[in-house]
Amino acid sequence: MMAVDTEEVPNRRKPILTKWLPLGSIQRKLAFWLLFPLLALIVMAGIFDQVIMPAVTRQGSAFELPDLTNQKVIDIDQKLEDLDLSYEIAGEEFAPGKEKGTIIRQYPIAGTLVKPGRIIKLIICKGQKMVNIPQVSGKSVRQAILDLETAGLTVGEIAWAFSDTIPEKVVVFSYPSAGTEIPSGSPVNLMVNRGRATDFTYMPKVIGMPLEDARKLIEDKGLKVGKLRTRTDENFLPETVLEQSEVEGAELQLGTEVDLVISKT
Repeated sequence: MMAVDTEEVPNRRKPILTKWLPLGSIQRKLAFWLLFPLLALIVMAGIFDQVIMPAVTRQGSAFELPDLTNQKVIDIDQKLEDLDLSYEIAGEEFAPGKEKGTIIRQYPIAGTLVKPGRIIKLIICKGQKMVNIPQVSGKSVRQAILDLETAGLTVGEIAWAFSDTIPEKVVVFSYPSAGTEIPSGSPVNLMVNRGRATDFTYMPKVIGMPLEDARKLIEDKGLKVGKLRTRTDENFLPETVLEQSEVEGAELQLGTEVDLVISKT
């Protein structure tokens, strides 16, 4: 007879987690079909977030964007290339006092953290808008200032002159002169009448004028309307000047009263 070896065969290695997940149990099946795939996804997400994404986005390479404004576009090419940045012209605007091609604004603004490869958008100056100086001679200083501001200009120096022919505090002329084309925002100087140069003026002709018009002309010359007398005259409208006490062209002291005769029906 053959001898039988009664030595026990060594136990095979038990599957993992058998103690907690018995073979063939529902728990073990759920773990392998749900829990383990979920753990694998979590591990992969961690690797993607901590390794792959930082490499793609160059985490840690951000730096402050320098100020590009008030520089010419042609002067920043090399600077941006050295920073691994690029730019695009997002728009053009008029800008008083700036040369064409000068950077007015940038997006993002200076000091913003950016990463290599970022595109910087620029607003550049397309030159200076040119406007015509409006006619301001003969107007009050206030009205002249309003007209200049409406045209996009500013008031520069105000000089004073003396004139016997125009009212006080009225603009004599502007310089540059009216009609000259200058950049928007530029100053325009004004020459303004401070008063009369002498104590004398000349008598204007008011015969045939309506009383109110005659009164205004007389007062503009620094004279006053004195006594008024009326005379019937069917050839003229009521209150038309028929006579004046001082002859036209007479040299009179400022403030002299001029008597008038006016018509009545």
